[in-house]
Amino acid sequence: MEQKVLLLGNPALYEVSSAVTEADYGRLPKIIEDLHDTLMAFRKKYGAGRAIAAPQIGIQKRILYMYIDHPVVFLNPRLEFPDDEQMEVLDDCMSFPNLLVKVMRYKRCIIHYTDLEDRSCKMELEGDLSELLQHEFDHLDGILAVMRNIDKHSFFWKETQ
Repeated sequence: MEQKVLLLGNPALYEVSSAVTEADYGRLPKIIEDLHDTLMAFRKKYGAGRAIAAPQIGIQKRILYMYIDHPVVFLNPRLEFPDDEQMEVLDDCMSFPNLLVKVMRYKRCIIHYTDLEDRSCKMELEGDLSELLQHEFDHLDGILAVMRNIDKHSFFWKETQ
């Protein structure tokens, strides 16, 4: 079921999420369904959206949901950066849908996570997908893109049609 996305300024967005434990596994199907439905509704409304973090719908658990060609669920993810190369990007967010923020992100990352079958997995990402997962991962630690702005001139309002 589609959930309300918490918006910039909501104190819950700044909380650090707790790890998914065995006790949470019974709730996961509903949480994943809610993340999916919320992401799809956002896409329909804004024409954008590739991933969402559980804290954005008020669930303080370390869960990321990405849907590009197919769904991928990341439980208890952790990031690794194979090198120091960074890139400047205009970051957007479902929690502030009409705002772009200029930030620096690592060009490459490796995300280690557990899948829904409790298997250890890893995915190597580069470019926009690396940026995407770094952005979503930040939500798990209560960090928003507006907190990573390059300077005071890093904010841009998106024109809507």
